[in-house]
Formats: sequence, structure tokens, C-alpha cells
Amino acid sequence: QVQLVESGGGWVQAGGSLRLSCAASGIKYSIGAMGWYRQAPGTTQRELVAVSSRDGRTMYGNSVKGRFTIFRDNAKNTVSLQMNSLKPEDTAVYYCNADIDALSSWGQGTQVTVSS
Repeated sequence: QVQLVESGGGWVQAGGSLRLSCAASGIKYSIGAMGWYRQAPGTTQRELVAVSSRDGRTMYGNSVKGRFTIFRDNAKNTVSLQMNSLKPEDTAVYYCNADIDALSSWGQGTQVTVSS
């Protein structure tokens, strides 16, 4: 059974930093892109935060460029998100996402709250 288990998140003051981690398990054949999306309070859509391909190419959402960095460990099937210079508008539920065995899988989400 495919699982994405997230850790990290929590509460931080504006300007602070947090790190999220996600570990994938239950992979039968292959794992492709891994990344993070977020859903802000009162919204229904998930926004791209950052994604990393298996060969290390990365893509970031415009609102986090220069502040967030995605790290990936292919040997451990993990992906992390270092979030610096956090702003109140970064407050959201952050979801880990991975393409596992040609299917898109999601973690349960972890709350990040940034106070002003």
C-alpha cells in the first residue's frame, strides 16, 4: 500500500523558518516527481509550492521562489521543503505529492501557520 507520511509544520512567527519532510513507502515499481502543494484557508484549490523530478530538476511556485528550497533523496524516497522568510500568506495545509507507480499519491497534509 502506497503511503506518503509527512512531518514538520506547526506555528512560526513571520520571518521564521520551518522544514517539512515526506517519506514514501509501498512503492512497487517506480517513483517519479515528488513535491509539495498547499491549500490556503477558505480555498478549494491546491497550489504548487515546489516539485522535484527524479533527476533533480526543480520547479517552484512564484510566491515562494527565493524563500523555499526543495530537497530530495532518491535512495530514501524522501522529499523535504525548507521554508525560510515565512509570511502570514504562507499559512496553509501543506500536502506531499508523488507520482508512484504511475499514479498521483497524496499525503494527509500538515498545517503551517505563520503569525504576523
